[in-house]
Amino acid sequence: MIEAIGIRNLGVIESAQLELQPGFTALTGETGAGKTMVLNALSLLLGGRADSSAVRTGAQQLFVEGAWRISDAELKSTVEELGGEIEDGTLLVNRSVTSDGRSRAVLGGAQTPAGALADLAAKLVTVHGQSDQLRLRSIAAQRDALDEFAGESVLSSKQAYAMSFAAFKEIQARLERLQSAASSDQRRVSELRELLIELDRLSPSRGELQDIEERINRLANVESLRISAATSHGALAESEPSALELLGIAARSLETSTDAELRELGTRLRAVTANASEISAELASFLIDLEADPAQLEQLQLRKAALVQLERRLGMELDQIIDAVPTWQAELLDLDSSDEQLEKLEIQLEATLSQLSLAASKLSQARAAAAEDLVLRVSKELADLAMQGNRFSVSVTALGEFEASGNDRVEFLLANAGSEPRPLAKGASGGELSRIMLAIELVLAGDHPMPTMIFDEVDAGVGGQAAVELGRRLRRLSEKTQVIVVTHLPQVAAFAHQQIQVSKEISGEITKSSIQLLSKMERRRELARMLSGNPDSEVALKHAEELLNSH
Repeated sequence: MIEAIGIRNLGVIESAQLELQPGFTALTGETGAGKTMVLNALSLLLGGRADSSAVRTGAQQLFVEGAWRISDAELKSTVEELGGEIEDGTLLVNRSVTSDGRSRAVLGGAQTPAGALADLAAKLVTVHGQSDQLRLRSIAAQRDALDEFAGESVLSSKQAYAMSFAAFKEIQARLERLQSAASSDQRRVSELRELLIELDRLSPSRGELQDIEERINRLANVESLRISAATSHGALAESEPSALELLGIAARSLETSTDAELRELGTRLRAVTANASEISAELASFLIDLEADPAQLEQLQLRKAALVQLERRLGMELDQIIDAVPTWQAELLDLDSSDEQLEKLEIQLEATLSQLSLAASKLSQARAAAAEDLVLRVSKELADLAMQGNRFSVSVTALGEFEASGNDRVEFLLANAGSEPRPLAKGASGGELSRIMLAIELVLAGDHPMPTMIFDEVDAGVGGQAAVELGRRLRRLSEKTQVIVVTHLPQVAAFAHQQIQVSKEISGEITKSSIQLLSKMERRRELARMLSGNPDSEVALKHAEELLNSH
């Protein structure tokens, strides 16, 4: 919701600050007082076109700022992606325009293009008026609104359709890739085949290069290894006396001692002697097995060269190459446009298309049923708003192709008495359109949170009981979202939770507008002015009091 709007040097407004609350706010004042400037300020904050002519005469720059209370996680993420910050749940947006037409926008403390503000606009505020954006202006938005209104009855069908659509698109993509296999694909097929044949011939194993390195090192250094092993074995077992003999003598000498500590040392030395004896035996075995084998050395070096060349060619380590084999095999299967593979995919595509058609039909039926319910409920609201001559309808027709959202074109239509249904924005005047959108929004509101809604010209051509019903419905809508209404009707303003008055003062050639939140007594006088033109008329004041107490 909007918490505050600050304005400086915008048109007839020199300086103003609007503190806004949840619920229904009525913005009132005489014609020409500057109510439009408030909407212009909001338009600038939402990325509207900057016009230097809007800068107050004599000023160098206009400045507007808005504070929004934000709770939507997706919106917070979008602001952060644009470099902005939301402090304590409040997003600050400001816009300045100089008298020479230069514009600057700041979102959450970060300078940003005005277009970025426009992208966020629909999540912050919806303005319903003759020349302003419609929340439901696009076919896609109308379809989503119908789905949201329908709830579970469409959601389950939509989920089933989404699963069928995903399966269909996946198989379709594979089939198209096979059917349109370009020369580059054919080259890739050849490359993969050759590579997999080579890998099958080489049959590399994990850790093989490290094992080959160790074996090559041994065969290439037979003599130095023989000297090292023989010297060590000779010292342990063949010298006179040998190390083993000396260790045995030392161990026996300690083991026969009368001192317990020396006997314990003898035991430990006996273990050392046993280990040394085992090492001596292993060295003897190593010397027996150590033989020069030039043929084996050459074979190992050739094997190493082949594996290293494979690593360099593919730019991967041997273990990574082994891991990639299943992926290459799957890729070859997809790219190999054999008749058998094509035929198999065509059969699968036909089966998934049949499932998709069935799911789309069920989704269309659910939407058509929801559309009938929506039309009935909106029509009732229109009748209560004295708009029986306007006929609202929802068209659900086949697109002719399957899209991610289904096979339906959903369009909200409006027809005046004796005329053919036309798209919503083309079938009514500004005031009528605002009331029609109010009726639709009331029905769609449900339990779904919506952005702040602003209605301009909603009371055009309305009076009497219809005006009362209009005010009552605006208040009802404000239970679901913040509602701000620019109105000339006291019957509508009386239903507001708070009322803001825009008034102008003329001093010579200078016109100033001021904005203030009205107290209850001030509201009575403003309603009396709206009723009779005289804020001090006793009759009008009594009528105003009656309006304020009527709900």
